[in-house]
Amino acid sequence: MLAIYCLALTTNIMNTEKGSKLYIFGITLVATLGGLLFGYDTAVISGAVDSLKTVFHLNEATFGSMATTYHGATVASALIGCIIGSAVSGIFAEKLGRKNSLLLAAIMFFLSACGAAYPEFFFFLKGDGSVPVLIAFNIYRVIGGIGVGLASAICPMYIAEIAPAEIRGKLVSWNQFAIIFGMLIVYFVNYFITKGQPQQWIDAEGWRYMFASNAVPAAIFGILLFFVPETPRHLALIGREEKALHILAKINGSNRAKEILKEIKDSAHEKVEKVLAYGWKVLVIGILLSVFQQAVGINVVLYYAPTIFKGLGFGNDAAMYQTVIMGFINIIFTLVAIFTVDKFGRKPLLIIGSVGMAIGMFAIGLLAHMQIIGVSTLVFIVIYSASFMMSWGPICWVLISEIFPNTIRGKAIAIAVAAQWISNFIVSASFPALQAVSMTFTYWLYGVMSILSAIFVWKMVPETKGKTLEDMNKLWRK
Repeated sequence: MLAIYCLALTTNIMNTEKGSKLYIFGITLVATLGGLLFGYDTAVISGAVDSLKTVFHLNEATFGSMATTYHGATVASALIGCIIGSAVSGIFAEKLGRKNSLLLAAIMFFLSACGAAYPEFFFFLKGDGSVPVLIAFNIYRVIGGIGVGLASAICPMYIAEIAPAEIRGKLVSWNQFAIIFGMLIVYFVNYFITKGQPQQWIDAEGWRYMFASNAVPAAIFGILLFFVPETPRHLALIGREEKALHILAKINGSNRAKEILKEIKDSAHEKVEKVLAYGWKVLVIGILLSVFQQAVGINVVLYYAPTIFKGLGFGNDAAMYQTVIMGFINIIFTLVAIFTVDKFGRKPLLIIGSVGMAIGMFAIGLLAHMQIIGVSTLVFIVIYSASFMMSWGPICWVLISEIFPNTIRGKAIAIAVAAQWISNFIVSASFPALQAVSMTFTYWLYGVMSILSAIFVWKMVPETKGKTLEDMNKLWRK
């Protein structure tokens, strides 16, 4: 696979009239490794939750009534970094460039993987479960979270700024596929690490291997980034027009490259200082896309799937088995979005997905109210999840990466993605309390949010299929 990437990125064999598809696909594959690391890093802790409680003595004997709070904070510490990383991603994207910002994210992924696997390094003895080591572990997890935050904002931005308009939706959607695939990979990695091992070994060594495994894709990502170019949009905005034209020619062909560069240069004459230079509406739409992507409850399904299945009456083994089934369903329907987004457009898929999610959630809530538990519950959870994955999962990222004009894209994406991580935290943290009040009300609440998301897309979101990134300047100037 590494050889294929390098061949795609270094090849000089191209059609000068049409550009090189091999080249653009190679660049996209490298960029989507950032998405894979996004999914891998956020899910890797799932296999170490119980071990961390043992290693750091997160029990009532040591911490009293705060033990549960400290344990929850340790599991969720990376989320703090995600919010920080996404919030500052616009600054890094503009000051360092898109490519160097991704390289910084790769370094953070690697440091976090090594540090979380061995938090005692340098200052403490191995096996020390004291509070200072717990703090060190959380610091390393926050560092990894910053990498996730940077990658979540800049990977789709990078792909969008590299991709030709006619296949931009497809290429950006591969980033969502990589996120889901990264989550699925780490579930299997954790399984094979712990398979046949006693819990004592898992608590002593196994959890370290889980976190350390993330260093491998992080290192590959960092190395491959040296083979990819900076985006031509950023190069043009910082005055490196000759280099930008060279990259555009490789991707689009020499004739089309000159036209695109002229459009980029024309758009660069607009104001760039203020994020509201194009008015408030474009920023609000970007933020609401992010908020609705989380408010429909998808991360509740992803994070709490085994708990939900057990709460609905399935046993432990059955719950885990059905979670794996959902993982494969998610991948299949993400592929549906990838191969249809540039054909049918962004808005139709989002609205269809919202309706499908609403049907799934209202049905699950009704079944919970009637205390009907069985295959029908699983069917509607799959309908909900499939509807999200063929719509809001990948296409939200597509729109966020392309809807903002060139001159405010970095800052605007940072704000939108930070809103997404904050919404993620609120929805995920509120689920246990809502579940305790009423399962029916909880699912119906997410169903209502799904309906509202459809109305929002219908009324406010413009169709961007086939439009160049420079067309966004004209769209929002109107």
